[in-house]
Amino acid sequence: MSTPCEETTRSGGCLCRQIQFTVSGEPDYPHTCSCPHCQKLGGGPMMSWVSFPLEGFVCPEKRGELAWYYTFEGETKRGFCPRCGSQLFALDDGATSIGVSLSALDDASGLAPVNQSFRGDAVCWLPQVPDSRQVAA
Repeated sequence: MSTPCEETTRSGGCLCRQIQFTVSGEPDYPHTCSCPHCQKLGGGPMMSWVSFPLEGFVCPEKRGELAWYYTFEGETKRGFCPRCGSQLFALDDGATSIGVSLSALDDASGLAPVNQSFRGDAVCWLPQVPDSRQVAA
């Protein structure tokens, strides 16, 4: 069983470092996602995400402006760097938290995925992440 995530401030950014950000607060639900959108956006069989409170999200636009693309129109948009293409964020309209790609964090230690979303869309050749939230009987 994994240990609870500790509340902290973490930094991160895109590959070219044009977009940099910090998130603070308690991280929530680190997981992998195999939905078709994550597969296309990430260029691989899955992406990994963790949520942070939106109030603790800071992304100064001093060096570059973050770009957004709606993957589910009027519902969910993804934030990325328009220069290098790094996928960084997922944000639902009206949400109080923001999804951050684990690979965008400078230090993702302690944020091991606890589940895998969209298992039915997962590639058959890669083992699935077990749901560690289930309690053994």
